[in-house]
Amino acid sequence: MTESEIYDLLTDVMRDVFDNAALTIGPTTTAADVPGWDSQGHVMLIVAVEQRLKVRFRTAEFESLHNVGDFVALIKAKTSR
Repeated sequence: MTESEIYDLLTDVMRDVFDNAALTIGPTTTAADVPGWDSQGHVMLIVAVEQRLKVRFRTAEFESLHNVGDFVALIKAKTSR
């Protein structure tokens, strides 16, 4: 997947998870920028992305994620294997 495709997919998933059809994201978007993106929302987001892409994330992989751009890079690495 290209980064553009990942951003499109992630935007769609996040709009669904956070129930916000107008949500826009970019590389520097963080949980603080998205209403509802708390610890429960984070788990729901991860599960939704895993289901949509048929990938699994390890907890350790999230320790270095600071923003959506980092998450996109992780998704790209997972889907390019």
